[in-house]
Amino acid sequence: MSTSATHERAANDRASHDRAFFGHPAGLGWLAFCELWERFSYYGMQALLVLYLTNYLFLPENIGNVAGIDAVRHAIEGVTGPRSPQQLASAVFGLYAGFVYLTPLFGGLLADRVLGRTKTVVTGAVLMATGHFLMAFEASFFIALLCLLVGVGCFKGNIAAQVGDLYAPGDKRRASAFQIFMLAVQIAVILAPIVCGTLGEKVAWHWGFGAAGVGMVIGLFVYLAGRRYLPPEPLRERRADKAAAAPRTPMTGAEKGRLVLLIALIPVLMGTVVGNQQYNNAFPLWSQKYMDLVLFGWQVPVTWLQAVDAIASTATMIASIAFWRWWATRRREPDEITKMAFGSLIAAAAPALLVIASGIVDHSHEKIGFGWAIGYTLLNDIGFANVMPVGLALYSRTAPHKFEGLMMGTYYLHLFLANIFVGWLAGFLETMPGQQFWGLHAALVGGAGALLLVVKLVFGKLLAPTAADNGQGASPASSGAVPAH
Repeated sequence: MSTSATHERAANDRASHDRAFFGHPAGLGWLAFCELWERFSYYGMQALLVLYLTNYLFLPENIGNVAGIDAVRHAIEGVTGPRSPQQLASAVFGLYAGFVYLTPLFGGLLADRVLGRTKTVVTGAVLMATGHFLMAFEASFFIALLCLLVGVGCFKGNIAAQVGDLYAPGDKRRASAFQIFMLAVQIAVILAPIVCGTLGEKVAWHWGFGAAGVGMVIGLFVYLAGRRYLPPEPLRERRADKAAAAPRTPMTGAEKGRLVLLIALIPVLMGTVVGNQQYNNAFPLWSQKYMDLVLFGWQVPVTWLQAVDAIASTATMIASIAFWRWWATRRREPDEITKMAFGSLIAAAAPALLVIASGIVDHSHEKIGFGWAIGYTLLNDIGFANVMPVGLALYSRTAPHKFEGLMMGTYYLHLFLANIFVGWLAGFLETMPGQQFWGLHAALVGGAGALLLVVKLVFGKLLAPTAADNGQGASPASSGAVPAH
């Protein structure tokens, strides 16, 4: 066979692999399927965590079995004061859910500077599987959480980066690739509470955590099986040489102003998601006490509420994208800050709805129907669809190019802070009347939306799109490449 024929055959093979998965590289299918199982394990465990701690592990007769609990409780109570089992459970859950958004920063550095992405992802998967299985033992609870946090940090950002590395910089399939990738996440978010939640609540807690561990092991095998289709590792030496050779241009005054404003917005963004992040903390605890979850004589697991939320969030995200595309054909589309402000005001209506529900409970002394959960979920998810992904688009567009990666990591700090704050707020569930508790959340989310409108009025010109912005391709707000919540 001639040399030209050999090269042609190799080129045809590459082209075949490049379109093997619904017109995308075969590697996208392997990465998406791996991510599905990783998110299944993560959300399966998260669906059970606060219920497991409140209803079992942190009860007086069991809490002494947890290694290191005295040190952890002393540290938390040193800041917040004495905590009941529910308050301590919410605080621990909040810390865990917060640090999940911080550890990927270190996982990215580990991949970039030391191990490379493939080895870092494998390390993360092994640590996560270990953490899930360690949840079967009461004594190793905090060791399990540590393994999960480090594992998520190694896994989460690096597998998403590998999806991007499958495509050349100008390849227009990139946006739809992340849509497919996020669709796998949404499938996992729907299935995990049903499978792991049912096993944990109806059979035994450790069965639910074990199912999450099995899911992670499957994800690890899927990743290893598809390694030949994954993108090659970036050459760290080349990146360093390129960075050294690139001319360093100073930031303009506008870029400096944007950088300062984006950092200053983090506490405001924290307020916009307080109601949303409470969905996995105080809301299931409140629901199991005040909501009638009996269906045809069968007690529906509380964790199924998170599956309902996953279905609703998928539908509202698609509906939001379609709405703004329709709006843009008829009127001028609002900028990101305006969308986020209105999204926050809609999201504030979700806890406000629970204020009404709490009033009904107080007056009737009966449990409320499941319809209130549907209403809360829809309002919350409509608001979330116009806050979280739109915020990603804002930070991606306005961050100075040389700090874009750093600022995208900085953006996720609002979720880190919000979950810690929400863990503290959830402690008031036992001591504050329901109307006041959810009214406080409505005020915080609505107040953050009002502050975003002020930012729009005062700093609108600074954040306005520039000619360079208009040449950048699809943003996360329009592509649908958004994180599950």
